[in-house]
Amino acid sequence: MKIKDTIKDYDEVISIKREKHISPKRQSYFLRKLIKFLSKKELKETNFKYVTDGMDKLGKDEPCLILMNHSSFTDLQIIGTLFANRQYHIVCTSDGLVGKAGLMRRVGCIPTAKFVIDSTLVRDMKYTFDKLKSSIVMYPEASYSFDGTQTPLPKSISKCLKIMNVPVVIVKTEGAFLRDPLYNNLQKRKADVKATVKYLFSKEDIKKKSNEEIFETLSKELSYDHFKAQHEANICVNEHFRADGLHRVLYKCPCCKTEGSMVGKGVTITCKECGKVYTLEENGTLSVRQSGQPDSVKNRTGKGDSDFSGVDVCEFKYVTDWYAWERECVKKELEEGTYLLDTEVEIKMLVDTKSIYSVGSGRLKHSKEGFELTGCDGRLKYTQSGKASYSLYADYFWYEIGDMICIGNNKVQYYCFPKNQEKAIVAKARLAAEELYKML
Repeated sequence: MKIKDTIKDYDEVISIKREKHISPKRQSYFLRKLIKFLSKKELKETNFKYVTDGMDKLGKDEPCLILMNHSSFTDLQIIGTLFANRQYHIVCTSDGLVGKAGLMRRVGCIPTAKFVIDSTLVRDMKYTFDKLKSSIVMYPEASYSFDGTQTPLPKSISKCLKIMNVPVVIVKTEGAFLRDPLYNNLQKRKADVKATVKYLFSKEDIKKKSNEEIFETLSKELSYDHFKAQHEANICVNEHFRADGLHRVLYKCPCCKTEGSMVGKGVTITCKECGKVYTLEENGTLSVRQSGQPDSVKNRTGKGDSDFSGVDVCEFKYVTDWYAWERECVKKELEEGTYLLDTEVEIKMLVDTKSIYSVGSGRLKHSKEGFELTGCDGRLKYTQSGKASYSLYADYFWYEIGDMICIGNNKVQYYCFPKNQEKAIVAKARLAAEELYKML
């Protein structure tokens, strides 16, 4: 999938008149049915099946909030199939409307900036429920999972549910990540996909429960570990490219501790520095093909926790354990004040839905002080505190352009593409943003 990209001078871009707000449009019946039709072939290839739990409690045309875990683009096809007979809108990132805003609004899209406080989104959702009498699909994680586990949920989601005052339905998928993980360069694998559609809260339930109770229930319902589940269910993913791009997630060698030295290719991920080679097995586990370290190095077998303090880690059973260890390493750097991302970037800006605008080069820094972006011959300077958001909009191979870090606010979004994609690791930046937010 591509995006309209226009080269433009920075001064021209910042002078572009901002578009007026447009309230959500009633979803086109024809387009809703077309989405289901176009999704049919894809889902047939996955042997898609689903089960329901308590959905008889929801009225045929009763608006509800549909919350879904976010694994891959297949999620949209699942939604289009499950709710083809019910009018629904989808909360999506603003860049999804670029070059096709009219069409996307007729599909039912409600645009917002990821990980940015957006009161307009709240008003648009209320309008959709109360005036359009439509359901809304929302991915509370906001971004695709990097490592196959749940990304952080915003604490504010409990307040959102109380404000909306509609029933809540949970859609939880299995297999969608295994079919099309974000790190794997858009290469699809053979994997069965299934979903559970569960009536979670009535309006009365939401009124009675505290914000804490709602948040705990949602966190539990939306938690997952796709690699571990794959192993436990003995699901085989045998494509020869299943580890392509895995270094985007597993960027730090657990043996020599070098960052940016990992290469995921074929079925292995290799450290160029010390020679350690791991194989991503067909059942989702990791095994060591070649050791560049002495036998005395301890092995981490993977028990689903993230307490790696004091452990001399060299081997992991699951990708998710390796990623959790990387998180602990980033957390330690932040605590010690040594964490720093400092990289040259190509900068693109989003100020309207007509195009993304390429404005030139700059420098992106990320430290305990937050983000600082400078560029365009000194005319651009933007800072963002670590308190600004609980996570970070970071993506792999964004619109087939490259790995990307996005910062900004409701007026402008800056999409930063590191020139040295090997050393400027977007996964580490997301981990750092999440851990810094917790600290602050």
